Amino acid sequence: METVIPPSLPVLLPIFESPVGFPVRRVYCVGRNYAAHAREMGHDPDREPPFFFQKNADNLLLPGQDFPYPPLSSDVHHEVELVVALRHGGADIPIEEAIAHVYGYGVGIDFTRRDLQAQAKEAGRPWTAAKAFEHSAPISAIAPATAVGHPTNGNIWLKVNGEMRQQGDLAQMIWTVPEIIAELSRLFTLAPGDIIMTGTPAGVGAVQRGDVVTCGIDGLAALSVKVV
Repeated sequence: METVIPPSLPVLLPIFESPVGFPVRRVYCVGRNYAAHAREMGHDPDREPPFFFQKNADNLLLPGQDFPYPPLSSDVHHEVELVVALRHGGADIPIEEAIAHVYGYGVGIDFTRRDLQAQAKEAGRPWTAAKAFEHSAPISAIAPATAVGHPTNGNIWLKVNGEMRQQGDLAQMIWTVPEIIAELSRLFTLAPGDIIMTGTPAGVGAVQRGDVVTCGIDGLAALSVKVV
């Protein structure tokens, strides 16, 4: 069928050492999945399980691009995260089968308009304006699981202008990757091309124009973004 306007092209994430890209369908995000960060944000991780929200595929910022400081905010925070890319989908995926649905991994930043998020929380409204804005999710190239395996631990970190701001270990995640996939698949029908941002360790903080943000997961992926 012809279209009345040109259809949008898929967002393609680069794949390490590959000439082909990873087409992104949806972007799911996990809230409060590190205990220290949950406490940092005023919540009790022992009583509150992680929850889910979404960004849009066209919110992704590809490697090598600058992050434009967004309008209507004066308090934009960095949140470094392990990124999971799915090669298979489905509904009600058993935990023991979930890891087989993973194509690969990367590192990403969930930039958040914290002032808009605080206003939304106070009013009991959705976080969309705080989370799903243009260029709000820089993501590295994807490392295939066939090359790097399925990491369950590893140093995850973020620096601003060379100063360490966030540092933790993947083993500190409250929900593991298989548990996240299984739980998400109870709420949504997952599909190939879905991306999951799995939560951030403690130490989130503000960025300013001119800052250079570097982050990584040792042995897996790294990313550098300039705030403009």
